[in-house]
Amino acid sequence: LTTDQTAALTTAQIGALTTTQAAALSTADVAALTTSQTVSISTKDVAALTTAQIGAITTADIAALTTGQVSALTTAQIGALTTDQTAALTTAQIGALSSSQVGALQTSDVNAFSTLQIEALTTTSLAGLSTADISGLTSTQAGSFTSTQVQALNASQLAAVLQAYNNV
Repeated sequence: LTTDQTAALTTAQIGALTTTQAAALSTADVAALTTSQTVSISTKDVAALTTAQIGAITTADIAALTTGQVSALTTAQIGALTTDQTAALTTAQIGALSSSQVGALQTSDVNAFSTLQIEALTTTSLAGLSTADISGLTSTQAGSFTSTQVQALNASQLAAVLQAYNNV
C-alpha cells in the first residue's frame, strides 16, 4: 500500500492488521495515520513496531495511546521516544509504565517531565529512575515527589532527590 492508501484505511481496518502487517508499515505510513487510526492499532501490534515507527508517531497520537498500548511498549521503543513524545505522555500513561520502561527513558526525557508526570510515577516504577535521572531534575521537580514516592526511593535515589531539591 502507498502512504495515501494506508492513510485512507478505516480504524477497523487498522485494528485488523496482523502484527506482520503493522510491522511492515513505513515510517511515512505511521506518520500519516490520524490519531483515531493510531489508537486503533492493537496492543500486540504496537509492541511489534520498530523504534523508527515509534519515532514517527506524532505527539498528539502519543498522548492518545491507551495505557495498555503504552504498557506494551518495549524498553527499546521507550528509549527511542523523543523528549517531545515523552513530554506528551499523560499522567495515566506515566502511571502505567513499569520500572524497566522508566529505566529505559533517556535522562533528558526524565528531566523534561512536568511535576504532574513526576507525581504520576508509581512507587514500583520509581525503581527505574537512575541517580543521573534524578540529579538532573530542577528543585521544583524534585519537590514534586509525593511522600509515598519518597518513602519508596532507595538511599542513592533519595540523596539525588535531596541534591536536586537543594540545587547543590
